[in-house]
Amino acid sequence: MTYSQTIAEARNAIGTFGQTWDGIEPESAARMRLQNRFRTGIDIARYTAKIMRADMAAYDADTAKYTQSLGCWHGFIGQQKMIAIKKHFGTTKGRYLYLSGWMVAALRSEFGPLPDQSMHEKTSVPALIEELYTFLKQADARDLGGLFRDLDKAKAAGDAVNTHRLLHKIDEYQTHVVPIIADIDAGFGNAEATYLLAKKFIEAGACCIQIENQVSDEKQCGHQDGKVTVPHEDFLAKIRAVRYAFLELGVDDGVIVARTDSLGAGLTKQIAYSREPGDIADQYNSYLDCEEVDPAALGHGDVLISRDGKLMRPRRLASNLFQFRAGSGEDRVVLDCINSLQNGADLLWIETEKPHIGQIAKMVNRIREVVPHAKLVYNNSPSFNWTLNFRQQVYDTWTAEGRDMAAYDRARLMSVDYDATDLGIEADARIQSFQRDAAREAGIFHHLITLPTYHTAALSTDNLAKGYFGEEGMLAYVEGVQRREIREGLACVRHQNMAGSDVGDDHKEYFAGDAALKAGGAHNTMNQFAA
Repeated sequence: MTYSQTIAEARNAIGTFGQTWDGIEPESAARMRLQNRFRTGIDIARYTAKIMRADMAAYDADTAKYTQSLGCWHGFIGQQKMIAIKKHFGTTKGRYLYLSGWMVAALRSEFGPLPDQSMHEKTSVPALIEELYTFLKQADARDLGGLFRDLDKAKAAGDAVNTHRLLHKIDEYQTHVVPIIADIDAGFGNAEATYLLAKKFIEAGACCIQIENQVSDEKQCGHQDGKVTVPHEDFLAKIRAVRYAFLELGVDDGVIVARTDSLGAGLTKQIAYSREPGDIADQYNSYLDCEEVDPAALGHGDVLISRDGKLMRPRRLASNLFQFRAGSGEDRVVLDCINSLQNGADLLWIETEKPHIGQIAKMVNRIREVVPHAKLVYNNSPSFNWTLNFRQQVYDTWTAEGRDMAAYDRARLMSVDYDATDLGIEADARIQSFQRDAAREAGIFHHLITLPTYHTAALSTDNLAKGYFGEEGMLAYVEGVQRREIREGLACVRHQNMAGSDVGDDHKEYFAGDAALKAGGAHNTMNQFAA
Protein backbone atom coordinates (compact mmCIF):
# COMPACT_ATOMS: atom_id res chain seq x y z
CA MET A 1 0.00 0.00 0.00
CA THR A 2 1.41 3.41 -0.98
CA TYR A 3 1.82 6.38 1.32
CA SER A 4 -1.18 8.13 -0.29
CA GLN A 5 -3.34 5.01 -0.01
CA THR A 6 -2.40 4.59 3.64
CA ILE A 7 -3.42 8.19 4.34
CA ALA A 8 -6.73 7.63 2.57
CA GLU A 9 -7.36 4.48 4.60
CA ALA A 10 -6.62 6.32 7.84
CA ARG A 11 -8.87 9.22 6.77
CA ASN A 12 -11.77 6.83 6.19
CA ALA A 13 -11.28 5.18 9.58
CA ILE A 14 -11.16 8.54 11.37
CA GLY A 15 -14.13 9.90 9.45
CA THR A 16 -16.32 7.05 10.67
CA PHE A 17 -16.34 8.62 14.12
CA GLY A 18 -17.19 12.15 13.02
CA GLN A 19 -16.20 15.23 14.95
CA THR A 20 -15.18 13.26 18.07
CA TRP A 21 -11.97 12.29 16.24
CA ASP A 22 -11.27 15.68 14.67
CA GLY A 23 -8.03 16.00 16.65
CA ILE A 24 -6.55 12.96 14.89
CA GLU A 25 -4.60 13.74 11.70
CA PRO A 26 -4.89 11.08 8.97
CA GLU A 27 -1.38 11.72 7.71
CA SER A 28 0.13 11.33 11.18
CA ALA A 29 -1.80 8.09 11.74
CA ALA A 30 -0.66 6.83 8.32
CA ARG A 31 2.95 7.60 9.17
CA MET A 32 2.75 5.66 12.42
CA ARG A 33 1.14 2.75 10.58
CA LEU A 34 3.92 2.67 7.96
CA GLN A 35 6.55 2.89 10.68
CA ASN A 36 5.15 -0.27 12.24
CA ARG A 37 4.05 -2.45 9.33
CA PHE A 38 4.60 -5.69 11.28
CA ARG A 39 1.96 -6.05 13.97
CA THR A 40 3.01 -9.44 15.37
CA GLY A 41 5.87 -11.90 15.30
CA ILE A 42 3.71 -14.18 13.15
CA ASP A 43 3.52 -11.36 10.56
CA ILE A 44 7.31 -11.26 10.57
CA ALA A 45 7.71 -15.04 10.34
CA ARG A 46 5.36 -15.23 7.34
CA TYR A 47 7.07 -12.32 5.59
CA THR A 48 10.63 -13.56 6.15
CA ALA A 49 9.82 -17.21 5.32
CA LYS A 50 8.83 -16.11 1.83
CA ILE A 51 12.10 -14.20 1.49
CA MET A 52 14.12 -17.23 2.55
CA ARG A 53 12.24 -19.61 0.26
CA ALA A 54 12.79 -17.26 -2.68
CA ASP A 55 16.50 -17.05 -1.84
CA MET A 56 16.74 -20.85 -1.68
CA ALA A 57 15.18 -21.14 -5.14
CA ALA A 58 17.51 -18.44 -6.48
CA TYR A 59 20.52 -20.36 -5.13
CA ASP A 60 19.33 -23.57 -6.80
CA ALA A 61 19.37 -21.70 -10.12
CA ASP A 62 22.68 -19.90 -9.50
CA THR A 63 25.12 -20.80 -6.70
CA ALA A 64 26.57 -17.28 -6.83
CA LYS A 65 23.39 -16.19 -5.06
CA TYR A 66 24.33 -17.63 -1.69
CA THR A 67 23.24 -15.82 1.48
CA GLN A 68 25.08 -14.67 4.60
CA SER A 69 24.53 -13.70 8.20
CA LEU A 70 26.33 -12.69 11.36
CA GLY A 71 25.44 -13.88 14.84
CA CYS A 72 24.24 -11.40 17.44
CA TRP A 73 23.44 -11.47 21.13
CA HIS A 74 21.55 -8.17 21.56
CA GLY A 75 18.87 -6.33 19.59
CA PHE A 76 21.10 -3.29 19.15
CA ILE A 77 23.86 -5.41 17.60
CA GLY A 78 21.44 -6.92 15.10
CA GLN A 79 19.99 -3.51 14.31
CA GLN A 80 23.39 -1.96 13.67
CA LYS A 81 24.35 -4.82 11.36
CA MET A 82 21.33 -4.24 9.16
CA ILE A 83 21.76 -0.44 9.24
CA ALA A 84 25.39 -0.95 8.15
CA ILE A 85 24.36 -3.33 5.37
CA LYS A 86 21.79 -0.87 4.00
CA LYS A 87 24.33 1.95 4.26
CA HIS A 88 27.13 0.13 2.43
CA PHE A 89 25.18 -2.01 -0.04
CA GLY A 90 21.82 -0.26 -0.40
CA THR A 91 19.83 -3.44 0.17
CA THR A 92 19.43 -6.20 2.74
CA LYS A 93 18.82 -8.84 0.06
CA GLY A 94 20.61 -12.09 0.84
CA ARG A 95 21.65 -10.90 4.30
CA TYR A 96 20.11 -12.40 7.43
CA LEU A 97 20.77 -12.52 11.16
CA TYR A 98 21.86 -15.60 13.08
CA LEU A 99 20.84 -16.26 16.67
CA SER A 100 23.44 -18.43 18.36
CA GLY A 101 22.56 -20.60 21.34
CA TRP A 102 26.23 -20.38 22.30
CA MET A 103 26.02 -16.60 22.68
CA VAL A 104 22.72 -16.80 24.56
CA ALA A 105 24.33 -19.21 27.01
CA ALA A 106 27.51 -17.16 27.34
CA LEU A 107 25.95 -13.69 27.49
CA ARG A 108 22.21 -13.80 28.21
CA SER A 109 21.64 -16.33 30.98
CA GLU A 110 20.52 -15.33 34.46
CA PHE A 111 22.98 -17.91 35.76
CA GLY A 112 25.84 -15.87 34.34
CA PRO A 113 28.28 -17.00 31.63
CA LEU A 114 27.66 -20.65 30.71
CA PRO A 115 29.16 -23.12 28.24
CA ASP A 116 27.11 -24.17 25.23
CA GLN A 117 25.39 -27.12 26.92
CA SER A 118 21.70 -26.09 26.94
CA MET A 119 21.85 -25.09 30.60
CA HIS A 120 20.55 -21.56 29.98
CA GLU A 121 16.87 -20.64 30.24
CA LYS A 122 15.25 -21.89 27.04
CA THR A 123 12.82 -18.97 26.94
CA SER A 124 15.76 -16.57 26.71
CA VAL A 125 16.15 -17.56 23.06
CA PRO A 126 12.65 -16.51 21.87
CA ALA A 127 13.05 -13.42 24.07
CA LEU A 128 16.15 -12.49 22.05
CA ILE A 129 14.29 -13.10 18.76
CA GLU A 130 11.60 -10.68 19.91
CA GLU A 131 14.23 -8.18 21.04
CA LEU A 132 16.04 -8.34 17.70
CA TYR A 133 12.88 -7.62 15.76
CA THR A 134 11.94 -4.81 18.15
CA PHE A 135 15.24 -3.11 17.32
CA LEU A 136 14.89 -3.79 13.59
CA LYS A 137 11.39 -2.29 13.56
CA GLN A 138 12.71 0.72 15.49
CA ALA A 139 15.33 1.19 12.76
CA ASP A 140 12.48 1.31 10.23
CA ALA A 141 10.60 3.87 12.32
CA ARG A 142 13.71 6.03 12.62
CA ASP A 143 14.51 5.88 8.90
CA LEU A 144 10.97 6.58 7.80
CA GLY A 145 10.66 9.35 10.37
CA GLY A 146 13.62 11.07 8.73
CA LEU A 147 12.00 10.70 5.30
CA PHE A 148 8.75 12.17 6.60
CA ARG A 149 10.60 15.16 8.03
CA ASP A 150 12.37 15.70 4.71
CA LEU A 151 9.02 15.40 2.92
CA ASP A 152 7.52 18.10 5.13
CA LYS A 153 10.47 20.40 4.38
CA ALA A 154 10.17 19.79 0.63
CA LYS A 155 6.45 20.51 0.69
CA ALA A 156 6.95 23.65 2.77
CA ALA A 157 9.57 24.87 0.28
CA GLY A 158 7.28 24.16 -2.67
CA ASP A 159 9.87 21.77 -4.11
CA ALA A 160 7.72 19.50 -6.28
CA VAL A 161 10.63 17.47 -7.67
CA ASN A 162 12.03 16.62 -4.25
CA THR A 163 8.54 15.95 -2.92
CA HIS A 164 7.95 13.41 -5.70
CA ARG A 165 11.35 11.80 -5.07
CA LEU A 166 10.70 11.43 -1.36
CA LEU A 167 7.22 10.00 -1.89
CA HIS A 168 8.78 7.38 -4.17
CA LYS A 169 11.43 6.55 -1.54
CA ILE A 170 8.73 6.12 1.07
CA ASP A 171 6.65 3.87 -1.18
CA GLU A 172 9.69 1.75 -2.12
CA TYR A 173 11.17 1.67 1.38
CA GLN A 174 12.99 -1.58 2.22
CA THR A 175 12.57 -2.75 5.79
CA HIS A 176 15.43 -3.73 8.07
CA VAL A 177 13.39 -6.82 9.03
CA VAL A 178 15.16 -9.87 7.61
CA PRO A 179 15.09 -13.62 8.28
CA ILE A 180 16.64 -14.86 11.50
CA ILE A 181 18.04 -18.38 11.64
CA ALA A 182 17.36 -19.31 15.25
CA ASP A 183 19.23 -21.99 17.20
CA ILE A 184 16.97 -24.26 19.26
CA ASP A 185 19.94 -26.47 20.28
CA ALA A 186 18.71 -30.07 20.61
CA GLY A 187 15.17 -29.00 21.48
CA PHE A 188 15.62 -28.56 25.26
CA GLY A 189 13.83 -31.80 26.06
CA ASN A 190 11.61 -34.32 24.33
CA ALA A 191 9.60 -33.74 21.15
CA GLU A 192 6.74 -32.08 23.05
CA ALA A 193 9.17 -29.68 24.72
CA THR A 194 10.66 -28.94 21.29
CA TYR A 195 7.21 -28.23 19.86
CA LEU A 196 6.28 -25.85 22.68
CA LEU A 197 9.56 -23.96 22.42
CA ALA A 198 9.37 -23.83 18.62
CA LYS A 199 5.98 -22.10 18.93
CA LYS A 200 7.59 -19.46 21.13
CA PHE A 201 10.30 -18.98 18.50
CA ILE A 202 7.75 -18.54 15.72
CA GLU A 203 5.47 -16.27 17.74
CA ALA A 204 8.53 -14.06 18.33
CA GLY A 205 9.16 -13.89 14.57
CA ALA A 206 11.45 -16.79 13.63
CA CYS A 207 10.87 -18.19 10.14
CA CYS A 208 13.82 -20.58 10.35
CA ILE A 209 14.69 -22.95 13.20
CA GLN A 210 17.94 -24.91 13.42
CA ILE A 211 17.90 -28.13 15.45
CA GLU A 212 20.72 -30.59 16.08
CA ASN A 213 20.85 -34.37 16.52
CA GLN A 214 22.53 -34.40 19.91
CA VAL A 215 20.98 -35.66 23.15
CA SER A 216 19.27 -32.74 24.90
CA ASP A 217 20.62 -33.46 28.38
CA GLU A 218 24.13 -34.26 27.10
CA LYS A 219 24.34 -31.44 24.52
CA GLN A 220 27.78 -29.99 23.83
CA CYS A 221 29.04 -27.19 21.63
CA GLY A 222 29.63 -28.59 18.15
CA HIS A 223 33.33 -27.78 18.41
CA GLN A 224 33.90 -29.48 21.74
CA ASP A 225 34.46 -33.11 22.62
CA GLY A 226 31.98 -35.47 24.26
CA LYS A 227 29.13 -35.07 21.78
CA VAL A 228 26.37 -37.71 21.93
CA THR A 229 23.90 -38.25 19.08
CA VAL A 230 20.42 -39.76 19.10
CA PRO A 231 18.88 -42.40 16.79
CA HIS A 232 17.19 -41.02 13.69
CA GLU A 233 13.62 -41.65 14.84
CA ASP A 234 14.21 -39.52 17.95
CA PHE A 235 15.57 -36.68 15.82
CA LEU A 236 12.81 -36.96 13.22
CA ALA A 237 10.17 -36.69 15.95
CA LYS A 238 11.64 -33.29 16.84
CA ILE A 239 11.78 -32.19 13.20
CA ARG A 240 8.10 -33.13 12.88
CA ALA A 241 7.36 -31.25 16.11
CA VAL A 242 8.89 -28.07 14.66
CA ARG A 243 6.95 -28.52 11.40
CA TYR A 244 3.69 -28.93 13.30
CA ALA A 245 4.47 -25.73 15.22
CA PHE A 246 4.94 -23.84 11.96
CA LEU A 247 1.73 -25.24 10.49
CA GLU A 248 -0.32 -24.61 13.63
CA LEU A 249 0.68 -20.95 13.60
CA GLY A 250 0.04 -20.51 9.88
CA VAL A 251 3.65 -20.19 8.76
CA ASP A 252 3.26 -22.91 6.18
CA ASP A 253 6.58 -22.28 4.47
CA GLY A 254 8.71 -22.06 7.63
CA VAL A 255 12.24 -23.40 7.20
CA ILE A 256 13.87 -26.19 9.23
CA VAL A 257 17.64 -26.63 9.34
CA ALA A 258 18.66 -30.15 10.39
CA ARG A 259 22.10 -30.09 11.94
CA THR A 260 24.26 -33.19 12.30
CA ASP A 261 27.12 -33.34 14.77
CA SER A 262 27.97 -36.91 13.81
CA LEU A 263 31.30 -36.03 12.21
CA GLY A 264 32.77 -35.25 15.62
CA ALA A 265 30.41 -37.30 17.80
CA GLY A 266 31.69 -40.75 18.67
CA LEU A 267 28.95 -41.69 21.11
CA THR A 268 25.25 -42.51 21.24
CA LYS A 269 23.04 -42.74 24.29
CA GLN A 270 20.97 -45.64 23.08
CA ILE A 271 20.79 -48.42 20.57
CA ALA A 272 18.14 -47.68 17.96
CA TYR A 273 15.07 -49.91 17.83
CA SER A 274 15.18 -51.83 14.56
CA ARG A 275 12.05 -53.42 13.06
CA GLU A 276 13.70 -55.16 10.12
CA PRO A 277 17.16 -55.63 8.60
CA GLY A 278 18.36 -52.60 6.67
CA ASP A 279 15.90 -50.08 8.12
CA ILE A 280 17.19 -46.69 9.28
CA ALA A 281 17.63 -47.90 12.85
CA ASP A 282 19.60 -50.92 11.69
CA GLN A 283 21.81 -48.64 9.60
CA TYR A 284 22.40 -46.41 12.65
CA ASN A 285 23.32 -49.44 14.75
CA SER A 286 25.61 -50.76 12.04
CA TYR A 287 28.15 -48.07 12.96
CA LEU A 288 28.37 -49.18 16.59
CA ASP A 289 31.77 -50.44 17.67
CA CYS A 290 31.00 -54.09 18.41
CA GLU A 291 32.78 -57.35 19.04
CA GLU A 292 31.45 -60.84 18.42
CA VAL A 293 30.84 -62.78 21.65
CA ASP A 294 30.37 -66.38 22.63
CA PRO A 295 27.08 -66.77 24.57
CA ALA A 296 29.00 -68.79 27.10
CA ALA A 297 31.36 -65.89 27.76
CA LEU A 298 28.84 -63.16 28.54
CA GLY A 299 29.69 -60.71 31.26
CA HIS A 300 27.42 -59.32 33.96
CA GLY A 301 24.98 -56.75 32.53
CA ASP A 302 26.16 -57.17 28.94
CA VAL A 303 24.01 -55.62 26.21
CA LEU A 304 23.90 -57.59 22.96
CA ILE A 305 22.62 -57.08 19.44
CA SER A 306 22.24 -59.46 16.55
CA ARG A 307 24.12 -58.58 13.35
CA ASP A 308 24.29 -60.82 10.28
CA GLY A 309 23.33 -63.83 12.35
CA LYS A 310 26.04 -63.16 14.93
CA LEU A 311 25.76 -62.10 18.52
CA MET A 312 27.58 -58.80 19.00
CA ARG A 313 28.46 -56.80 22.10
CA PRO A 314 28.49 -52.99 21.51
CA ARG A 315 31.30 -51.17 23.27
CA ARG A 316 29.67 -49.51 26.29
CA LEU A 317 31.40 -46.94 28.46
CA ALA A 318 31.08 -46.45 32.21
CA SER A 319 28.78 -43.50 31.43
CA ASN A 320 26.36 -46.05 29.87
CA LEU A 321 26.99 -44.51 26.46
CA PHE A 322 27.72 -46.63 23.39
CA GLN A 323 30.67 -45.96 21.13
CA PHE A 324 30.71 -45.74 17.33
CA ARG A 325 33.48 -47.21 15.20
CA ALA A 326 36.39 -44.88 14.61
CA GLY A 327 36.34 -43.38 11.10
CA SER A 328 32.57 -43.79 10.64
CA GLY A 329 31.76 -40.09 11.07
CA GLU A 330 31.40 -39.12 7.40
CA ASP A 331 29.19 -42.12 6.64
CA ARG A 332 26.95 -41.27 9.59
CA VAL A 333 26.76 -37.63 8.46
CA VAL A 334 25.59 -38.67 4.99
CA LEU A 335 22.97 -41.02 6.49
CA ASP A 336 21.78 -38.30 8.89
CA CYS A 337 21.43 -35.73 6.13
CA ILE A 338 19.60 -37.93 3.63
CA ASN A 339 17.20 -39.12 6.29
CA SER A 340 16.50 -35.60 7.55
CA LEU A 341 15.82 -34.20 4.06
CA GLN A 342 13.55 -37.12 3.24
CA ASN A 343 11.56 -36.52 6.41
CA GLY A 344 10.74 -32.83 6.54
CA ALA A 345 13.95 -30.81 6.87
CA ASP A 346 14.68 -28.09 4.30
CA LEU A 347 18.36 -27.34 4.83
CA LEU A 348 21.34 -29.12 6.33
CA TRP A 349 24.04 -28.06 8.75
CA ILE A 350 27.15 -30.23 8.92
CA GLU A 351 29.35 -29.28 11.84
CA THR A 352 32.98 -29.81 10.87
CA GLU A 353 36.28 -29.50 12.69
CA LYS A 354 37.89 -27.29 10.06
CA PRO A 355 36.87 -25.09 7.10
CA HIS A 356 37.88 -27.39 4.26
CA ILE A 357 35.89 -27.19 1.00
CA GLY A 358 37.06 -30.60 -0.19
CA GLN A 359 35.89 -32.32 2.98
CA ILE A 360 32.47 -30.64 2.86
CA ALA A 361 32.01 -31.24 -0.87
CA LYS A 362 32.83 -34.93 -0.49
CA MET A 363 29.91 -35.41 1.91
CA VAL A 364 27.52 -33.14 0.03
CA ASN A 365 28.15 -34.91 -3.27
CA ARG A 366 27.22 -38.22 -1.66
CA ILE A 367 24.04 -36.69 -0.22
CA ARG A 368 23.11 -35.20 -3.59
CA GLU A 369 23.26 -38.63 -5.22
CA VAL A 370 20.01 -39.26 -3.31
CA VAL A 371 18.65 -35.72 -2.75
CA PRO A 372 19.84 -33.62 -5.73
CA HIS A 373 19.06 -30.16 -4.35
CA ALA A 374 20.51 -30.71 -0.88
CA LYS A 375 22.00 -27.48 0.43
CA LEU A 376 23.77 -26.39 3.54
CA VAL A 377 23.87 -23.72 6.17
CA TYR A 378 27.55 -23.61 7.16
CA ASN A 379 29.17 -22.30 10.31
CA ASN A 380 32.20 -20.16 9.40
CA SER A 381 33.14 -20.58 13.01
CA PRO A 382 35.51 -18.50 15.16
CA SER A 383 36.32 -21.87 16.77
CA PHE A 384 38.45 -22.54 13.69
CA ASN A 385 41.91 -21.02 13.50
CA TRP A 386 41.33 -19.78 9.96
CA THR A 387 44.85 -18.47 9.43
CA LEU A 388 46.49 -21.71 10.55
CA ASN A 389 44.04 -24.00 8.72
CA PHE A 390 44.43 -22.28 5.37
CA ARG A 391 48.18 -21.92 5.66
CA GLN A 392 48.36 -25.64 6.37
CA GLN A 393 46.12 -26.36 3.37
CA VAL A 394 48.35 -24.28 1.08
CA TYR A 395 51.49 -25.83 2.55
CA ASP A 396 50.19 -29.36 2.01
CA THR A 397 48.98 -28.57 -1.53
CA TRP A 398 52.29 -27.03 -2.55
CA THR A 399 54.23 -29.89 -0.96
CA ALA A 400 52.15 -32.43 -2.92
CA GLU A 401 52.85 -30.43 -6.09
CA GLY A 402 56.60 -30.76 -5.47
CA ARG A 403 57.27 -27.08 -4.80
CA ASP A 404 60.35 -26.02 -2.82
CA MET A 405 59.08 -25.51 0.75
CA ALA A 406 62.47 -24.95 2.41
CA ALA A 407 61.46 -21.41 3.39
CA TYR A 408 58.49 -22.64 5.45
CA ASP A 409 58.20 -24.53 8.73
CA ARG A 410 54.76 -26.20 9.00
CA ALA A 411 54.99 -26.09 12.80
CA ARG A 412 55.36 -22.28 12.77
CA LEU A 413 52.78 -21.26 10.16
CA MET A 414 50.94 -18.92 12.55
CA SER A 415 54.03 -16.76 12.85
CA VAL A 416 53.80 -13.14 11.72
CA ASP A 417 56.95 -13.91 9.74
CA TYR A 418 54.74 -15.60 7.13
CA ASP A 419 52.17 -12.80 6.75
CA ALA A 420 53.80 -11.24 3.68
CA THR A 421 55.10 -14.47 2.12
CA ASP A 422 53.66 -16.11 -0.98
CA LEU A 423 52.17 -18.81 1.24
CA GLY A 424 50.53 -16.30 3.60
CA ILE A 425 49.14 -14.25 0.71
CA GLU A 426 47.76 -17.35 -1.01
CA ALA A 427 46.13 -18.54 2.23
CA ASP A 428 44.46 -15.15 2.72
CA ALA A 429 43.20 -15.21 -0.86
CA ARG A 430 41.59 -18.60 -0.22
CA ILE A 431 40.00 -17.32 2.97
CA GLN A 432 38.64 -14.33 1.07
CA SER A 433 37.04 -16.52 -1.59
CA PHE A 434 36.02 -19.34 0.77
CA GLN A 435 32.31 -18.51 0.88
CA ARG A 436 32.01 -18.01 -2.87
CA ASP A 437 34.01 -21.16 -3.62
CA ALA A 438 32.17 -23.28 -1.06
CA ALA A 439 28.79 -22.09 -2.35
CA ARG A 440 29.78 -23.25 -5.83
CA GLU A 441 31.63 -26.45 -4.97
CA ALA A 442 30.14 -27.69 -1.69
CA GLY A 443 26.44 -26.80 -1.85
CA ILE A 444 26.53 -24.11 0.81
CA PHE A 445 23.46 -21.87 0.47
CA HIS A 446 24.00 -19.86 3.64
CA HIS A 447 27.26 -18.81 5.28
CA LEU A 448 27.21 -17.51 8.83
CA ILE A 449 29.62 -16.57 11.57
CA THR A 450 28.17 -17.68 14.88
CA LEU A 451 30.05 -15.50 17.36
CA PRO A 452 31.49 -12.45 15.58
CA THR A 453 30.23 -9.75 17.92
CA TYR A 454 31.39 -11.67 20.99
CA HIS A 455 34.90 -11.24 19.62
CA THR A 456 34.51 -7.74 18.18
CA ALA A 457 33.13 -6.47 21.49
CA ALA A 458 36.11 -7.96 23.32
CA LEU A 459 38.66 -6.58 20.82
CA SER A 460 37.25 -3.05 20.63
CA THR A 461 36.85 -2.87 24.41
CA ASP A 462 40.45 -4.02 24.90
CA ASN A 463 41.73 -1.35 22.49
CA LEU A 464 39.68 1.41 24.16
CA ALA A 465 40.65 0.36 27.69
CA LYS A 466 44.35 0.18 26.79
CA GLY A 467 44.35 3.74 25.50
CA TYR A 468 41.80 5.41 27.80
CA PHE A 469 43.30 4.11 31.05
CA GLY A 470 46.80 4.61 29.68
CA GLU A 471 48.67 7.56 28.22
CA GLU A 472 46.08 8.51 25.55
CA GLY A 473 43.30 9.33 28.01
CA MET A 474 40.24 10.85 26.35
CA LEU A 475 41.98 10.89 22.98
CA ALA A 476 41.64 7.10 22.88
CA TYR A 477 37.86 7.50 22.70
CA VAL A 478 37.79 10.58 20.48
CA GLU A 479 40.31 9.34 17.91
CA GLY A 480 39.51 5.64 18.08
CA VAL A 481 35.73 5.86 18.28
CA GLN A 482 33.94 9.19 17.84
CA ARG A 483 36.07 10.71 15.09
CA ARG A 484 35.85 7.47 13.13
CA GLU A 485 32.06 7.38 13.60
CA ILE A 486 31.80 10.89 12.19
CA ARG A 487 34.14 10.37 9.26
CA GLU A 488 32.76 6.95 8.36
CA GLY A 489 29.19 8.20 8.47
CA LEU A 490 27.86 6.06 11.32
CA ALA A 491 24.37 7.23 12.21
CA CYS A 492 24.99 5.98 15.74
CA VAL A 493 27.23 8.97 16.49
CA ARG A 494 23.90 10.78 17.02
CA HIS A 495 22.99 8.30 19.72
CA GLN A 496 19.91 10.22 20.94
CA ASN A 497 18.44 9.99 17.46
CA MET A 498 19.37 6.30 17.22
CA ALA A 499 17.62 5.59 20.50
CA GLY A 500 14.39 7.09 19.15
CA SER A 501 14.42 10.66 20.44
CA ASP A 502 13.28 12.18 17.13
CA VAL A 503 10.57 9.56 16.67
CA GLY A 504 9.38 10.42 20.18
CA ASP A 505 9.35 14.13 19.28
CA ASP A 506 7.18 13.36 16.24
CA HIS A 507 4.71 11.51 18.44
CA LYS A 508 4.63 14.35 20.96
CA GLU A 509 3.71 16.73 18.15
CA TYR A 510 0.98 14.35 16.89
CA PHE A 511 -0.46 14.01 20.40
CA ALA A 512 -0.09 17.56 21.77
CA GLY A 513 0.39 19.82 18.75
CA ASP A 514 2.02 23.15 19.54
CA ALA A 515 2.06 22.29 23.24
CA ALA A 516 4.54 19.46 22.68
CA LEU A 517 7.72 19.68 24.75
CA LYS A 518 10.27 18.27 22.31
CA ALA A 519 13.84 17.22 23.02
CA GLY A 520 15.35 18.02 19.63
CA GLY A 521 15.54 21.79 19.95
CA ALA A 522 18.44 24.19 19.52
CA HIS A 523 20.06 23.19 22.83
CA ASN A 524 20.25 19.47 22.03
CA THR A 525 23.97 18.67 21.84
CA MET A 526 23.28 16.15 19.08
CA ASN A 527 23.09 19.18 16.79
CA GLN A 528 26.89 19.24 16.95
CA PHE A 529 26.82 16.18 14.70
CA ALA A 530 24.32 17.53 12.17
CA ALA A 531 27.01 17.72 9.50
